[in-house]
Amino acid sequence: MLATFLCEHSSNAFLAFHKPDWNEKITLSASEKLSIIHYPLSIKEVFPWSDELSKGIDHEELSTSFFDQPDLFLRIRPGKKNIVIKKLEEAAILFRSISEDCIAFPNSSKIDLVLEIDKEVVVQDASSQRVLDHLRSRPHPLKGGEKLFVWDCCAASGGKSILAYDILQGNVKLTVSDIRESILSNLKKRFNTAGIKNYHSFITDLNAPDCQLPIANCQLILCDAPCTGSGTWGRTPEQLYFFDPAMIDAYAQRQKNIVSNAMGAMQKDGLFYYITCSVFKKENEQVADFIKENFHMELLQMKVLTGYDNSADTMFVAVFKKN
Repeated sequence: MLATFLCEHSSNAFLAFHKPDWNEKITLSASEKLSIIHYPLSIKEVFPWSDELSKGIDHEELSTSFFDQPDLFLRIRPGKKNIVIKKLEEAAILFRSISEDCIAFPNSSKIDLVLEIDKEVVVQDASSQRVLDHLRSRPHPLKGGEKLFVWDCCAASGGKSILAYDILQGNVKLTVSDIRESILSNLKKRFNTAGIKNYHSFITDLNAPDCQLPIANCQLILCDAPCTGSGTWGRTPEQLYFFDPAMIDAYAQRQKNIVSNAMGAMQKDGLFYYITCSVFKKENEQVADFIKENFHMELLQMKVLTGYDNSADTMFVAVFKKN
C-alpha cells in the first residue's frame, strides 16, 4: 500500500502544475495535502515501526518528514569561513546558516562547482556534524603538546575522522580501519584532499569472533557502527517499502560484536563514541546499555539528534569513559 501511495502522491504533486488552484496549497503539511486528494492513509502509517523507536523521537513528525527532501549540509573547515562565504556570495548561491560552521542548501545545489570539497568544506549532514560536540566541550585531555591517539574503527569514507581532526586542530595520532580495501582507498583520496597525511590504516572485520587488533591503548575510539540507516531514510524513502524489520536485531547483534572487539584497544580513562544513523532503540539505547553493563564504562552522554525538524538526518550518539 505504501508503494502505491508514494507513486500516487508523486503524481498528484506533478499535477499541481496543471491545477493553478493547488499552487497556493504547496506549503501545506503532508497530512493536509493527503486530505485534499482524499487519500485514505494516516500519516503515521508511513512508518509502521513506532514501537521500535528510540525515546524522544516523535513518530508523527518522523513520518511526515519522508515527504520533504532533506537539505544539503556543508561543514566549513577551520580557517576557511571567509573564503567560503565570499565564494558563495560571488556566485549568488543562497544558503542558510545552521551554526558557526554549518550551512545548508537545497539538495540540488551544485556546490562542487564553487567550493573545494574536503579542502574548504566537507559534505556532512547537520546531525553528523554534531556527534562529536562532547569532544568540543572538553579540555584537551593531554598535556605538553602530545598527540591524542584516535582510532576510527568503522571509518568508511572518513567523515568522522576529518571532523575529529578539525576539532582537535590536527593534534592527533590517527588510525582508521574498515572491512574492505576499496573503502580505505576512497578514504585515502579524501584524506589527501583534506590535507591529512600522517595516519595509519588497516583492514579488519570487527564483526568476526576471532578478530585480532594490531593496535592498543587508544585514547579516543570512534565507532560509527554499521546500522539500518533508518535515520537517513528521508533521502531514500523507498527503504520504507523494502525494509525487513528482522534486520534491526541482526544489526544490533553485529553492533555488539563490533563494540566488543573494539574495546580491546581502549586505554584506561579513554573515551569511546558509539554512533549510529538509526532511529531504532535496539541499535541505540540498548547497545549503549550493553556497553555500560559489559565493559564497566561510565556513560558521559547519550542523546538522539533528531534531524526531521531541521531537514536533516536523525542520529544517535553515546559517549563513554573507561575507568
